[in-house]
Amino acid sequence: MPSVHDLLGADAQALLTYEAKGFPKEALQLPGPDFVDRVLAQTNRSPQVLRNFQSILDHGRMGGTGHVSILPVDQGIEHTAGASFAPNPIYFDPENIIKLAIEGGCNAVASTFGALASCSRKYAHKIPFLVKLNHNELLTYPNTYDQIMYGTVEEAYNLGAVAVGATIYFGSDNSDRQIQEVAEAFEEAHSLGLVTVLWCYLRNSAFKVDGKDYHVSADGTAQANHLGVTIQADIIKQKQAENNGLFNAVKFAKTHPAVYEKLTPGDHPIELCRYQVANCYNGRMGLINSGGASGGSDDLAQAVRTAVINKRAGGMGLISGRKAFQRPMGEGVGLLNAIQDVYLDKSITVA
Repeated sequence: MPSVHDLLGADAQALLTYEAKGFPKEALQLPGPDFVDRVLAQTNRSPQVLRNFQSILDHGRMGGTGHVSILPVDQGIEHTAGASFAPNPIYFDPENIIKLAIEGGCNAVASTFGALASCSRKYAHKIPFLVKLNHNELLTYPNTYDQIMYGTVEEAYNLGAVAVGATIYFGSDNSDRQIQEVAEAFEEAHSLGLVTVLWCYLRNSAFKVDGKDYHVSADGTAQANHLGVTIQADIIKQKQAENNGLFNAVKFAKTHPAVYEKLTPGDHPIELCRYQVANCYNGRMGLINSGGASGGSDDLAQAVRTAVINKRAGGMGLISGRKAFQRPMGEGVGLLNAIQDVYLDKSITVA
């Protein structure tokens, strides 16, 4: 396996030695072995939520570090099963999804009601289950993009889940309804002792301006994070920021010059990700970045780069799916382990 320096290539120096200037690390609540005692236990979360959160932190190769590596495979609905699993048809059988998470040393496996229910009695006690409550669907023609509930929180609880997840398309025509639905679901989840994880995605065709895609802007995604923690998500899943300035480009909502001049100086990727962390109540709620689509031969390098940026920005970990399951299981395990090695490497510190 190539070293982190080799995988980062020409960016190694810039990413591994950078010191953040926007938000100092001292201002953050950073992940660590004592995160539940130090941070989460100060909230209104019940002892059952604390126990289930700790069970996630304690599982897998990164158990005890305070960081997480989660395998998410809900793409059979979000992207159609054929588009997702044809490259590696063994994953039409959901047991192989769970096996990949276990063999890959993940803290948890995230999937659909059907996938996890189909194997719950065999595996719910062997790896923490995160059930995704809502999804898009792609059989409406022409395609529409909405997140609708596929089951109940009680169903997730009964199949042995320790956590539930949901997506909100912030900025979409349906976002108001989604915010209300998810807020209610998360309240119920907490009452049953389940951890809550929110996929905080921007979606609006107007967020692409002059060929630039602001769906991955630091200011826009960070505000989505802030809305997510407001409805009491315990962990925020967010795409890693690649640019900045959504509010200035589209000229809507409100922003402040200091966001760009002082809090995200120079648009360094660690600064952009740090701003995402800061909008999760300065790290009181964990930020995990998504691994992104599978792009082929550079997947390993891209996954390690994303992990380095997340860790050095003060994030809690990575949730990477397609890069792992759209290849032979052995290679998928190797990619997951490479991500985890970044968080296990004590020489890679918070910027």
